[in-house]
Amino acid sequence: MDLELLERELAEAGEPGYRAGQVWEWAAKGVRGYGEMTNLPAELRERLAERVPLSALSVATESKADDGTRKALFHTYDERPIEAVLMRFRDGRRSICVSAQSGCPLTCAFCATGQMKFGRNLTASEILDQALHFRRIEAVDHCVFMGMGEPMMNLDAVLRACELLPDLGITHRRTTISTVGWVPGIEALTAQQMPIRLAFSLHAPDEALRSELMPVNDRYPLAEVLEACREHHRRRRRKVFIEYVMLAGVNDRHEHAIQLAAILDPKVFKVNLIPYNPAPTNLVPAGFEGSTPKAIEAFRAALAERGQPVTVRLTRGRDIDAACGQLAAAN
Repeated sequence: MDLELLERELAEAGEPGYRAGQVWEWAAKGVRGYGEMTNLPAELRERLAERVPLSALSVATESKADDGTRKALFHTYDERPIEAVLMRFRDGRRSICVSAQSGCPLTCAFCATGQMKFGRNLTASEILDQALHFRRIEAVDHCVFMGMGEPMMNLDAVLRACELLPDLGITHRRTTISTVGWVPGIEALTAQQMPIRLAFSLHAPDEALRSELMPVNDRYPLAEVLEACREHHRRRRRKVFIEYVMLAGVNDRHEHAIQLAAILDPKVFKVNLIPYNPAPTNLVPAGFEGSTPKAIEAFRAALAERGQPVTVRLTRGRDIDAACGQLAAAN
């Protein structure tokens, strides 16, 4: 829902200021139309239905994976494609993965989104509408900004969306913003007051390999990003998640695990090892393969033996190209 358009329309209709809050309260509950907003006058409901779309996004396609994961491909008003995902877990969690940009300008070598043509930053309303789409399906309680794009490059809009996520049932403490290492964004997130979690997509334990995989490292080197993360922990007192995609023969050897443990303080960081998900439609250059389960376990054990908290992420939605690194608006 375009909240600015809503406020303008209500003002033009001469409605009192509290009407916008009433409309938003209904939208956050997951209603599917203005007709359900029973504390609004019928004439106003009809006017809003004609002039203020319930969503700023149009749904192009939806897919459902065998594990219950749902993926939606949206188009913005100017035909920019974006994707978002709803993940269902056996413990009852319902987590949404949303996008902050259409495409991504940072071109990580192994990521399908990075191979798309970059479109633009999304507005706060376009970010919220991804969440509202899934809220209309069922209750949601976690949100990760790990979809398309680099959230820290669009942090103002991301934070405006985060301010309203609790109305949908997603608290700030259950919201995570991921970054490939955009230092100004990390510093800005640290300075604001919402207790949102920070995740850093590291993917290589040394500068040379990281620059090869992630060109952003040439602009914000690994050492600088880690210091920004440590400062985040000092000020926010919350552990920083380290995201580490496991690439066979590239970053998954024993010496890489030793290097990684050496640069991470276990009091500050927790590592999530991510099995590599093959990209759809051959978007990523040939040569990347996922590490074997045996290699991932050996890597995990090497970190754990050195006192580093570490888990292996459960892959969701791979069969519909909805898993980490697969979002590319390809279907």
